[in-house]
Amino acid sequence: MDTTSPHPFRRRRRGFTLIELLVVIAIIAILIALLLPAVQQAREAARRTANRNNLKQIGIALHNYHETHGTFPPGWIGVTQGSPHVEGPSGFGWGAFLLPQLEQKPLYDNLNFSQPLLAPANAIALNTSLPVFRNPNDPSEEFWTINSESTGAPLAKLPSANYIGNFGTLELEDCEGLAPGNTCRGNGMFHHNSSVRFRDVIDGTSNTYHVGERKTRTDVSPEWHSTWVGVVPEGEEAFARILGVADHTVNYVGGHLDDFSSYHSGGAFFLFVDGRVRFISENMNITVHQALATRAGKEVANDY
Repeated sequence: MDTTSPHPFRRRRRGFTLIELLVVIAIIAILIALLLPAVQQAREAARRTANRNNLKQIGIALHNYHETHGTFPPGWIGVTQGSPHVEGPSGFGWGAFLLPQLEQKPLYDNLNFSQPLLAPANAIALNTSLPVFRNPNDPSEEFWTINSESTGAPLAKLPSANYIGNFGTLELEDCEGLAPGNTCRGNGMFHHNSSVRFRDVIDGTSNTYHVGERKTRTDVSPEWHSTWVGVVPEGEEAFARILGVADHTVNYVGGHLDDFSSYHSGGAFFLFVDGRVRFISENMNITVHQALATRAGKEVANDY
């Protein structure tokens, strides 16, 4: 035994070899690779839950509105000098009328519905983004600019939204260019100056869409946005900013702005008139999809 060492019985410490270190790194990498999908799934589940809750809140608000007023809110108000006009300056949409039922009474009280939507008196609406109208998956900015249909010049900055009212199966484009005095009616739950009631839903409240999802598609066009505020007179595709049409299936490839779509793979969430929220597959038969979009079409919508 070496008695010259000050610590003759202390063992020398051995570090990791290169191979052991590589094995540890490989194990950590495998664990991370296994964990990431689980984390992503948990986040997606949380977003889906938040999305469903938003639609549930909107559904409760719609029912409370009907209980108070005896009708659901109009798709949008379009009036000029007391006469129906699809591009009348009033413009306020169904989302604006729901504000008191969505715990936004102070904002509602600051709006002047007798003034045009773009009037300075209503600037607060144009500058307010509401989380209840936003899908948690939407990565876009909270505000966007709508341009003139004819000149392309900017008209107004609007808050983004991802939930749109059900116009039905008729073309929203048919509303464009209607002369004053005409009302543009859809066969869904919301349209120009509408006042749809529960008793008007002949197809059944459990078989009729009320509100559905739409994702922001700035990858397609910088103007592919929706809003909760209403219809901007002479704005590009102004009616489709607050309403949707079931002329294509959900998430239809190469679809149009007025389609229903979502950030979820496989389909989108819809609020039905009875207050339920259901996930509707993008593979649903188009006939069934359109049957659910009409309030009084008397179609039979089975197995959805």
